[in-house]
Amino acid sequence: MSKKESPIEVAQIGRLVGLRGELKLHIHSDFPEQFFAGKTFITQKNITLEIASYNEKRGLVLFRGYESRESASCLVNSFLMTTREATLQECELDEDELFWFDIIGCSVKEEETLIGTVSDIERIGTTDYMVIQTAKILVDKKLPKTLFIPYIDRYVISTLKEEKVVYVKDGLELLENS
Repeated sequence: MSKKESPIEVAQIGRLVGLRGELKLHIHSDFPEQFFAGKTFITQKNITLEIASYNEKRGLVLFRGYESRESASCLVNSFLMTTREATLQECELDEDELFWFDIIGCSVKEEETLIGTVSDIERIGTTDYMVIQTAKILVDKKLPKTLFIPYIDRYVISTLKEEKVVYVKDGLELLENS
């Protein structure tokens, strides 16, 4: 992973299960197919982990070199991260789908009015919400500094990936009523 590239969190390691070092895996990604034997990830502590086996039905993972309960215990609560490059190679999108990293950093506009910039995406229930840092001109009008807009057809008209712009409707109304 290059120093310029921000890691992408894809899962969190949970509790130990059994005696062999298996761990519960909590996937934070829409692409479970990226978890397979031989795949490597980096943790937030910069530890490289290679999957020895993964049981999708039970949500259990075993890492090479951590095949005992004692050795695997140090991995509990670690986050597994990957790179943008690996994601682009291994995860297939359907037509008109985007990765979160395609949306984060986009300007959010309603017609020609700049509402702000997408700083993050939060999944609440089954809906993804763009976390928008409101444009300074709107903050100066005493509007909230942060806004959540659901990434659903009701609000999102289009996303222009190359131009890094998300066009929305009723975003200003949401901001004013926040």
